Amino acid sequence: MWEAGHGCGPSWATMVDVTPAASDGRPEPVNLVIGEEELLAERAVQEVVVRARAADPETEVRRLRTSEVDAQELAEHLSPSLFAEGRVVVLSAAQEAGKDMVAAVLRYAAEPADGIVLVLQHQGGARGKSFADDLRKAGAAVTRCERLTRPAERADFVRAEVRRLGGKITGDAVDVLLEAVGSELRELASAAGQLVADTGGVVDEKAVRRYHRGRAEATGFTVADKVVAGDREGALEALRWALVLGVAPVLVADALADAVRTLAKVGAAGRGDPNRLAGTLGMPPWKIRKAQGQVRSWRPEGLTVAFAAAAEANADVKGAAADPEFALERAVRRIIDARDIR
Repeated sequence: MWEAGHGCGPSWATMVDVTPAASDGRPEPVNLVIGEEELLAERAVQEVVVRARAADPETEVRRLRTSEVDAQELAEHLSPSLFAEGRVVVLSAAQEAGKDMVAAVLRYAAEPADGIVLVLQHQGGARGKSFADDLRKAGAAVTRCERLTRPAERADFVRAEVRRLGGKITGDAVDVLLEAVGSELRELASAAGQLVADTGGVVDEKAVRRYHRGRAEATGFTVADKVVAGDREGALEALRWALVLGVAPVLVADALADAVRTLAKVGAAGRGDPNRLAGTLGMPPWKIRKAQGQVRSWRPEGLTVAFAAAAEANADVKGAAADPEFALERAVRRIIDARDIR
């Protein structure tokens, strides 16, 4: 289930396992922020701090790393002061906690001090899993900030981020922004903020291309699109521009491999409804629809050759070739030639 709001900041929805805040808006005394998505985890922690300071503007924030403090030091940070000032103690990398630290935290969770809020950041996964489970059982407020791996999740993030900033973004603009900026949430959030500020809040495809011209029009994906379409001149020109503008060769190689892989998956799936195939193929409908039009010009034998060329290019740009730029140009030519195999 997806739910917007509290936890990973007001900007984004998270995979939900969220304990509601106290009725007066104060954060719960013990909070567990779990997941690998750093930006979302940081926002979740910041939201706890904001709520604590809304109740007590003088609230102090102390940030500690689990491996750098012992149980006794933590107990001192969690002890009330003589003047009962509010305090938020943020303990990062909670998955690194040893037995003594785990015991100290669980003791505190059983009897938290008034005015002191403990926030534990845990990356998730197998390491420290029992600690996270025990915190849940002890009543900690839990917010999950899982890594966004699917294109649809990142698209939803962009839409939510723009909406949080008071703007609106079209579907085409979301696609172009993802292609221009990539999958790193911090960069996507920054780009969304810039676009909302510069456009007055209405973000369309033209606005994204205008403000990200160098990246949106000369990326590895642009090169790959022209390659699978058989546009030799356009692909080579796009490749040269991408490299001049500083696009890393490895990103171009990855885009070529992704394009060929997408054609193979969509071609094998047949002429189904893109909306229905999206879940099975793990890609957005627009990408399937686009690949369905492209794959008609390819034969299986050609795709096999293209796969080999893309794989070789990937190895070349990661050190196997002395000149990665020449290796990419050679791969572009080989893949386009493969499209003509009959």
